[in-house]
Amino acid sequence: MWRSARRINVKRSWELAKRVHADVVAERDAILEELYWTQDQLRELTTELRELKAVVLARQHAETELAALYRERAIQRAQAAERDPAAPLQ
Repeated sequence: MWRSARRINVKRSWELAKRVHADVVAERDAILEELYWTQDQLRELTTELRELKAVVLARQHAETELAALYRERAIQRAQAAERDPAAPLQ
């Protein structure tokens, strides 16, 4: 059986393990905090994007309605205009 020539100091090893564990826990907590912040930012941006999308859709609908109104006005003007019987049709 192989035996190491170095002696193991259990108390020192345990303290080192506790320190490393505390560092890992602190790193985990920092990463979780960053994750929560990122998720909050994502929720805020998603809300803003939905609002922007609603505004863009409303603008597009308004532009479509405006185009229909212009077309209707042009049709009414054309119907109201009297044709000169002496003028050629084409």
